[in-house]
Amino acid sequence: MKSTAKKTKAKPGGVDRIDPAVAAVLDSYPKPVKSKLLTLRALILDTARKTEGVGRLEEALKWGQVSYLTSESKSGSTVRIDRVKSVDDQVAVYFHCQTNLVETFRELYPALSFGGNRAILLEADRKLPEAELRHCVALALTYHLGKRKAGR
Repeated sequence: MKSTAKKTKAKPGGVDRIDPAVAAVLDSYPKPVKSKLLTLRALILDTARKTEGVGRLEEALKWGQVSYLTSESKSGSTVRIDRVKSVDDQVAVYFHCQTNLVETFRELYPALSFGGNRAILLEADRKLPEAELRHCVALALTYHLGKRKAGR
């Protein structure tokens, strides 16, 4: 499946401008889902700002999903957010399925809900497990840094 990437550099401080293509995808969802995805967006951008080695994120649409890439630093694995298509009021934070990220998250946070080896599942109408999500996102955004250190 081909990516339809529209890219926006997320600024390292202040309010981030949402790319019109990203905004259009977010606007297509019902209000509770859109609100939760915007909250996740803010959490991801804030976590990136506060995590050493990540640098500026690139916000893009990949496979129609809002995605965050560490294009500048190459420090991590792509993080994507989207509605779960089979469940109307559920959203997910997706991670690359060929990493051990979700396996690690399961060990660290067994109370979270997971979708296979690629996602953390969240209910749109419930409070986010913010501390746990921040840690998981930080681990994803620094995934390659950890691998580089291990290889030394």
